Amino acid sequence: MQAELVEEQQYNMRQWLRDNLKGDPIIWFVVGALSLISIAAVYSATGNLAYRKADGNTEFFLLKHTSIMAAALVLMWLVHNVPYRYFPRLFQIGLVASIPLLLLARITGTAVNEASRWLNIPIINQGFQPSDLAKVSLIGVVSFLLSKHQHTTSKDVKDHFPMFAWIYGIFGLVALTNNSTALMLLATSVLLMFIGRVKFKFITWFLGVGIVLGILANVVGQRGGTAQNRIKSFFTEKEIPYQAQQSYIAIARGEWFGEGPGNSHQKNLIPHPYNDFIYAIIIEEYGMFGGTVVLLLFLVLLYRGMVTVANSKNPFGGLLAAGLSFSIAIQAIINMAVAVGLFPITGQPLPWVSMGGTSLLFTGITFGIILSVSRGDQAALSESKQVRNVVKRTAV
Repeated sequence: MQAELVEEQQYNMRQWLRDNLKGDPIIWFVVGALSLISIAAVYSATGNLAYRKADGNTEFFLLKHTSIMAAALVLMWLVHNVPYRYFPRLFQIGLVASIPLLLLARITGTAVNEASRWLNIPIINQGFQPSDLAKVSLIGVVSFLLSKHQHTTSKDVKDHFPMFAWIYGIFGLVALTNNSTALMLLATSVLLMFIGRVKFKFITWFLGVGIVLGILANVVGQRGGTAQNRIKSFFTEKEIPYQAQQSYIAIARGEWFGEGPGNSHQKNLIPHPYNDFIYAIIIEEYGMFGGTVVLLLFLVLLYRGMVTVANSKNPFGGLLAAGLSFSIAIQAIINMAVAVGLFPITGQPLPWVSMGGTSLLFTGITFGIILSVSRGDQAALSESKQVRNVVKRTAV
């Protein structure tokens, strides 16, 4: 009797999951695994911060981070239930809205590390980076514009001018205060064009103009000097930056299986260990084994995004899933590459793992959109199978 009750409960749980968590189940698993890793790593890495800003309450930032992540998961669930055919209009609205917000952040925003990237949201007193909104919206608009040309061959670069204009405009505005995010947007756009079958000569032309625009944005922007110094320091290696030194020490201490949860020593020495260098803390506490698990989870996410592209019958859905998967994977790889010394310091958080506010919410929205595409394609595939079965029975 007890065994039957357990079996029934397991069946009910599986049925609930099938009814409520639709889309690619592997993406749901990756999100769940990264969530647990994030909560454990942030709790450990914020100990020193808690003593400085929360009167020693080490649970303060844990509860704050967990509550924001819970809100992001709810957002992800809500978005994944929305058919992705409704997204193009929302992306256009978001992209138009991001332009004045980016300008406002540049002029009157809160300065962090000598760059005005943040706007403060009244009442909740939470920072907001307009570049997060611009990134998701731009990828959506580019995917939509590319999807309109999938059944025709563009013979003139003028056919792509509207798309180029949007990318250049957002890229230039973001580059004024955040070089690394701007470069990721440019790289993601190029990858989308390649998948979207834009001619190589057009992509080359686009990239050339983009590089010139990026140089100009650095000349007049806030972070040009900092970016040049970091790149120069990275390639000359005459003097390793302090935060990079501490990151390398953390990784060396971790060896294969780490010092154990909460036992990081370098979290007290690395600036922002809960954000930019959280990957180094993960390796110190969980070793190269833990670091490899995190890397594989992001690679699995990228692979499942590509599977969604392959299975999608709608060009817009496929391109959208590809662009958003690329954006998350590129940011994750850059963060991890910085921590292990393969890339200049950029200040990019590890998506869905680093402690954050609105960045976590927008990452949740991004996951939700990818799941919405896979959910829609699964529904279309199921309907197609049902139609074929009806046709077979009718024929018999």
